[in-house]
Amino acid sequence: MKKNFLIVLSCLLSSTFVFAQVTPAPSPAATISQVVGVSKISIDYSRPSLRGREIFGKLIPFDKVYRTGANGATKIETTGDIMVQGQTLKAGKYAIMSIPNQTNWTIIFSKNLNVTEQNYAASDDVLRVMARPQDVSTVESFTIDFTDVKDDATTMNISWEKTKVSLAITVDNVAAIENAVALKSTDASNTFQQAADYMLQKGMDLNKALGLVDKSLALREGFRNNWIKAQILDKLGKPSDAMGFALKAQALGAGDSSYQFFKDGIEKGITDIKAKIPAMPAAPVETPKKKKS
Repeated sequence: MKKNFLIVLSCLLSSTFVFAQVTPAPSPAATISQVVGVSKISIDYSRPSLRGREIFGKLIPFDKVYRTGANGATKIETTGDIMVQGQTLKAGKYAIMSIPNQTNWTIIFSKNLNVTEQNYAASDDVLRVMARPQDVSTVESFTIDFTDVKDDATTMNISWEKTKVSLAITVDNVAAIENAVALKSTDASNTFQQAADYMLQKGMDLNKALGLVDKSLALREGFRNNWIKAQILDKLGKPSDAMGFALKAQALGAGDSSYQFFKDGIEKGITDIKAKIPAMPAAPVETPKKKKS
């Protein structure tokens, strides 16, 4: 038993030493991030060095897919939509691949975060853009950085050996702000809606519930908060007022996929509310007057 324990312990210690990094990596990991407008762009990559080698056209052949760095795939993550060379890259995380060329580089954003030169598939491409390489003074370590940072733009540079490739990145701050406000409004609207519905179902203060659902409606109208208001008004003895919101809920539901789960209840509710609305008195029928002879 003791012998078996010592064997297991020895294996564990051996695996620890195998996988632990105890010497400097030849291509050390690096991270860089830049906020542009309200979007944060972060890049994780590894930095190989020249060490006297010829790189582009030799070690890294032209016109073949390159992982744009070393070790694992270089990854970019953006918290908001950005434009790269004038084309939209949606918020998310992607691997950066490239196809170097003497006159044009193709920069590829792939949804496969574990992509390599061996398993690369164009079907995983999310975006491809073109960029012209520039001649620069020798760059010893592969480098990705951001320059020319403005409120709504920056330049992302990939530099190594005597080559630099620059990508123009822009953001639409107005759209980003509008989206953020819409998300916050939706969150707040849902919160007020849930609170009003809870008070309605529990038979709590209906006037307070009415105030809450009105706040929800002011932020964002949907079939659910209209239907909640219809039910509250009905319980407050105002079926005529309730009917307008019930019918609006029915109309808005036509464009909402989740309406199917509420459809039967709302249609029955409309019938019940309608039955409580006093019938309008019939207009008196005027008897035609006889003409004088």
